[in-house]
Amino acid sequence: MKQIFMILAALLVMSCSRDEIQAQTTNYETMTTKMYITIDGRTEAVTLTNNSATQALVAKLQEASVTVTLNSSGGFEIWGALGFSLPTSNEQINAQPGDIVLYNGSNICMFYGTNSWNYTLLGKIDGLSESELRTFLKAGESNISVTLSLSNTTGISQVKADGSKSRAYTLSGTLAQVGHKGIIIQNGKVAIKRVK
Repeated sequence: MKQIFMILAALLVMSCSRDEIQAQTTNYETMTTKMYITIDGRTEAVTLTNNSATQALVAKLQEASVTVTLNSSGGFEIWGALGFSLPTSNEQINAQPGDIVLYNGSNICMFYGTNSWNYTLLGKIDGLSESELRTFLKAGESNISVTLSLSNTTGISQVKADGSKSRAYTLSGTLAQVGHKGIIIQNGKVAIKRVK
Protein backbone atom coordinates (compact mmCIF):
# COMPACT_ATOMS: atom_id res chain seq x y z
CA MET A 1 0.00 0.00 0.00
CA LYS A 2 2.85 2.36 0.86
CA GLN A 3 4.41 1.71 -2.56
CA ILE A 4 1.15 2.54 -4.35
CA PHE A 5 0.91 5.78 -2.41
CA MET A 6 4.52 6.66 -3.38
CA ILE A 7 3.80 5.91 -7.05
CA LEU A 8 0.65 8.08 -6.98
CA ALA A 9 2.59 10.91 -5.30
CA ALA A 10 5.34 10.66 -7.93
CA LEU A 11 2.75 10.76 -10.75
CA LEU A 12 1.13 13.81 -9.17
CA VAL A 13 4.51 15.60 -8.95
CA MET A 14 5.29 14.66 -12.58
CA SER A 15 1.93 16.02 -13.77
CA CYS A 16 2.60 19.29 -11.90
CA SER A 17 6.00 19.48 -13.57
CA ARG A 18 4.38 19.06 -16.99
CA ASP A 19 2.00 21.92 -16.17
CA GLU A 20 4.96 24.08 -15.15
CA ILE A 21 6.78 23.18 -18.37
CA GLN A 22 3.65 24.09 -20.35
CA ALA A 23 3.48 27.44 -18.53
CA GLN A 24 7.15 28.09 -19.33
CA THR A 25 6.53 27.20 -22.97
CA THR A 26 3.65 29.66 -23.07
CA ASN A 27 5.95 32.35 -21.62
CA TYR A 28 8.57 31.52 -24.24
CA GLU A 29 5.98 32.00 -26.97
CA THR A 30 5.28 35.44 -25.55
CA MET A 31 9.03 36.15 -25.77
CA THR A 32 8.95 35.48 -29.51
CA THR A 33 6.18 38.04 -30.11
CA LYS A 34 7.30 40.81 -32.45
CA MET A 35 6.31 44.43 -32.16
CA TYR A 36 6.62 46.80 -35.09
CA ILE A 37 7.66 50.45 -35.04
CA THR A 38 6.60 52.74 -37.88
CA ILE A 39 8.17 56.17 -38.40
CA ASP A 40 7.42 58.19 -41.56
CA GLY A 41 6.05 55.14 -43.37
CA ARG A 42 9.07 52.95 -42.62
CA THR A 43 8.47 49.92 -40.40
CA GLU A 44 11.06 47.96 -38.41
CA ALA A 45 10.60 44.85 -36.27
CA VAL A 46 11.36 44.64 -32.55
CA THR A 47 12.05 41.41 -30.68
CA LEU A 48 10.34 41.77 -27.30
CA THR A 49 11.73 40.46 -24.02
CA ASN A 50 9.49 38.37 -21.76
CA ASN A 51 8.42 40.32 -18.69
CA SER A 52 5.25 41.75 -17.18
CA ALA A 53 5.76 45.08 -18.98
CA THR A 54 5.93 43.52 -22.45
CA GLN A 55 3.00 41.22 -21.69
CA ALA A 56 0.91 44.26 -20.70
CA LEU A 57 2.14 46.16 -23.77
CA VAL A 58 1.20 43.27 -26.09
CA ALA A 59 -2.27 43.12 -24.47
CA LYS A 60 -2.67 46.87 -25.10
CA LEU A 61 -1.50 46.56 -28.73
CA GLN A 62 -3.89 43.66 -29.34
CA GLU A 63 -6.70 46.19 -28.82
CA ALA A 64 -5.22 48.77 -31.21
CA SER A 65 -1.93 50.22 -32.34
CA VAL A 66 -0.53 53.09 -30.27
CA THR A 67 0.96 56.30 -31.68
CA VAL A 68 3.24 58.37 -29.47
CA THR A 69 5.24 61.56 -29.97
CA LEU A 70 8.91 61.20 -29.04
CA ASN A 71 11.77 63.69 -28.84
CA SER A 72 15.54 63.33 -29.04
CA SER A 73 17.42 63.67 -25.78
CA GLY A 74 21.02 63.51 -24.66
CA GLY A 75 22.39 62.56 -28.07
CA PHE A 76 21.59 58.86 -27.51
CA GLU A 77 17.79 58.32 -27.49
CA ILE A 78 14.32 59.38 -28.48
CA TRP A 79 11.76 59.19 -25.69
CA GLY A 80 8.37 60.33 -24.53
CA ALA A 81 5.16 59.46 -22.71
CA LEU A 82 3.24 56.33 -23.71
CA GLY A 83 -0.04 57.75 -22.43
CA PHE A 84 -0.49 54.77 -20.10
CA SER A 85 1.54 52.91 -17.46
CA LEU A 86 3.10 49.45 -17.62
CA PRO A 87 4.41 47.26 -14.78
CA THR A 88 8.09 47.84 -14.03
CA SER A 89 10.95 45.51 -13.19
CA ASN A 90 13.70 48.11 -13.20
CA GLU A 91 17.35 47.15 -13.13
CA GLN A 92 20.61 48.87 -13.96
CA ILE A 93 20.93 48.51 -17.74
CA ASN A 94 23.73 49.57 -20.04
CA ALA A 95 21.40 50.39 -22.95
CA GLN A 96 22.85 49.82 -26.40
CA PRO A 97 21.80 51.09 -29.84
CA GLY A 98 18.49 49.47 -30.76
CA ASP A 99 17.36 48.83 -27.18
CA ILE A 100 13.84 49.89 -26.23
CA VAL A 101 13.14 50.46 -22.55
CA LEU A 102 10.41 51.59 -20.18
CA TYR A 103 11.38 54.57 -18.03
CA ASN A 104 9.42 55.52 -14.87
CA GLY A 105 6.63 53.12 -15.82
CA SER A 106 5.00 55.34 -18.44
CA ASN A 107 7.73 56.57 -20.78
CA ILE A 108 9.29 54.71 -23.70
CA CYS A 109 12.91 55.23 -24.76
CA MET A 110 14.46 54.04 -28.04
CA PHE A 111 18.24 54.14 -28.19
CA TYR A 112 20.49 55.05 -31.10
CA GLY A 113 23.43 55.48 -28.68
CA THR A 114 24.33 54.14 -25.24
CA ASN A 115 23.30 55.04 -21.69
CA SER A 116 23.33 53.41 -18.28
CA TRP A 117 20.31 53.80 -15.99
CA ASN A 118 17.55 51.94 -14.13
CA TYR A 119 15.13 50.78 -16.84
CA THR A 120 12.75 47.96 -17.63
CA LEU A 121 13.94 46.37 -20.86
CA LEU A 122 11.15 45.99 -23.45
CA GLY A 123 13.08 44.73 -26.48
CA LYS A 124 15.52 45.46 -29.28
CA ILE A 125 15.06 46.75 -32.84
CA ASP A 126 16.14 43.99 -35.20
CA GLY A 127 19.12 44.21 -37.53
CA LEU A 128 19.97 47.91 -37.83
CA SER A 129 23.45 49.38 -37.42
CA GLU A 130 23.98 52.41 -35.20
CA SER A 131 24.00 54.77 -38.20
CA GLU A 132 20.83 53.14 -39.60
CA LEU A 133 19.19 53.55 -36.18
CA ARG A 134 20.12 57.24 -36.08
CA THR A 135 18.40 57.71 -39.45
CA PHE A 136 15.34 55.58 -38.65
CA LEU A 137 14.82 57.12 -35.18
CA LYS A 138 15.42 60.65 -36.52
CA ALA A 139 18.25 61.40 -34.10
CA GLY A 140 18.32 65.03 -33.00
CA GLU A 141 14.75 65.79 -34.11
CA SER A 142 11.64 66.66 -32.09
CA ASN A 143 7.98 65.71 -32.32
CA ILE A 144 8.66 62.34 -33.98
CA SER A 145 5.43 60.41 -34.57
CA VAL A 146 6.03 56.73 -33.74
CA THR A 147 3.40 54.00 -34.15
CA LEU A 148 3.70 50.78 -32.15
CA SER A 149 1.77 47.75 -33.44
CA LEU A 150 1.75 43.96 -33.55
CA SER A 151 1.51 43.74 -37.33
CA ASN A 152 3.85 44.82 -40.07
CA THR A 153 1.36 46.87 -42.04
CA THR A 154 3.63 47.85 -44.91
CA GLY A 155 5.41 44.55 -45.47
CA ILE A 156 8.37 46.56 -46.80
CA SER A 157 10.75 48.08 -44.31
CA GLN A 158 13.11 49.79 -46.74
CA VAL A 159 13.94 49.84 -50.44
CA LYS A 160 17.63 49.88 -51.29
CA ALA A 161 19.35 50.01 -54.67
CA ASP A 162 21.69 47.08 -55.12
CA GLY A 163 24.32 49.20 -56.88
CA SER A 164 24.72 46.74 -59.74
CA LYS A 165 24.43 47.70 -63.38
CA SER A 166 21.06 47.38 -65.04
CA ARG A 167 19.97 43.81 -65.77
CA ALA A 168 18.29 42.64 -68.95
CA TYR A 169 15.37 40.20 -69.03
CA THR A 170 13.87 38.01 -71.75
CA LEU A 171 10.21 38.27 -72.72
CA SER A 172 9.53 35.23 -70.50
CA GLY A 173 10.83 37.19 -67.50
CA THR A 174 14.07 35.29 -66.98
CA LEU A 175 17.43 37.01 -66.60
CA ALA A 176 19.02 37.33 -70.05
CA GLN A 177 22.43 35.67 -70.08
CA VAL A 178 25.53 37.22 -71.66
CA GLY A 179 25.44 36.54 -75.40
CA HIS A 180 21.62 36.30 -75.55
CA LYS A 181 20.30 37.38 -78.96
CA GLY A 182 16.79 38.63 -79.42
CA ILE A 183 14.23 40.82 -77.71
CA ILE A 184 15.11 41.91 -74.18
CA ILE A 185 13.77 44.36 -71.61
CA GLN A 186 16.32 46.59 -69.94
CA ASN A 187 15.67 49.72 -67.85
CA GLY A 188 11.96 49.40 -68.65
CA LYS A 189 12.57 49.55 -72.40
CA VAL A 190 12.31 46.87 -75.09
CA ALA A 191 15.38 46.33 -77.28
CA ILE A 192 16.60 43.86 -79.84
CA LYS A 193 20.28 43.19 -79.22
CA ARG A 194 22.92 40.95 -77.83
CA VAL A 195 23.44 41.21 -74.04
CA LYS A 196 27.08 41.98 -73.14
